[in-house]
Amino acid sequence: MNWYLQNGKESDVIFSSRVRLSRNIKGIPFTPKCSEKDFKKVYDIMKDASLSLGYGLKFIPLKDIDDLTKNTLAEKHLISPEFAKTKNPYTAIIINDDENICIEINEEDHIKIQVFSSGLDIENLMNLAIEIDQKLENIVPYSYNNQYGYLTACPTNVGTGLKASVLVHLGGLALTGNIPKVINVINNFGMSVRGAYGEGTKVEGDLYQISNNQTLGVTEGEIIKNLKLISQKIISQERLARKFLTKNSVELEDRVYRDFGILSNARKLTSDETKELLSTVKLGTDLGIIKELNDTKVRELLLYTKPYNLQKRQNKNLNLYEQEIERPKVIKEIINS
Repeated sequence: MNWYLQNGKESDVIFSSRVRLSRNIKGIPFTPKCSEKDFKKVYDIMKDASLSLGYGLKFIPLKDIDDLTKNTLAEKHLISPEFAKTKNPYTAIIINDDENICIEINEEDHIKIQVFSSGLDIENLMNLAIEIDQKLENIVPYSYNNQYGYLTACPTNVGTGLKASVLVHLGGLALTGNIPKVINVINNFGMSVRGAYGEGTKVEGDLYQISNNQTLGVTEGEIIKNLKLISQKIISQERLARKFLTKNSVELEDRVYRDFGILSNARKLTSDETKELLSTVKLGTDLGIIKELNDTKVRELLLYTKPYNLQKRQNKNLNLYEQEIERPKVIKEIINS
């Protein structure tokens, strides 16, 4: 089973974890200044290097992946939505069957090593990312400066080149109206709070992405330690909010089962409406109110009701209206499975 369909540590609140390392190849211009010849050089170097990495990784040119599948990868957070749309013929991913490792080639930087897990698992992910990075650095010379560290196309990634993030579900804090207070605390810790798909994306279904701001002047260990600390504070605050909500159990159960009733009986559902309903339904499942679902089924619902993964599951291209008709069918299949 792929990582995004598995239960994880603290996964009632922390939906998933990701660690990303941005790297560039020494002697080749950064991607904004790359010529077609430069892009091809990076592509060829990484194609050869991928054979020595292990982990069941495969080098797949992006041009060999159909548009629907590329968009399903973006919905799973494995590649960026912008990368899914690129027309550059020298882009690729290096990925394994479990999809917990995905290296983007010629995106914002020459190399973007990404590792993923469900729940709160950033320390183990950091160890895995460093292991892959060291193997790669033995084969490929990196662009590195003794004073500044690893050099990247975007100045905000210079230094460690590390971005660690957690995707959190704050359904309890949303219902109690305490989200602004928590966001303020996160910002004071030098972290960024964004929508599920990162910078410039809106918050949907009470899912927030929290990641480090600073990459220069701090170690990888310090970044991970700070993110883990803030994650534990968020878990504590979200569970307090849920405990408060359960004091008025009739009101909470009514809200949860009303939304579950719509989700499981509707004949037509938009993507946005489904996300909002699933936020309450996930909360109800985590609190043991909804007995018909478990963590795995909630994860399946969250994934396969997204526009492109819905079409991939149904094995057909659907316009928006057709998606709204098919979505409830998929929901019923998953609930009854």
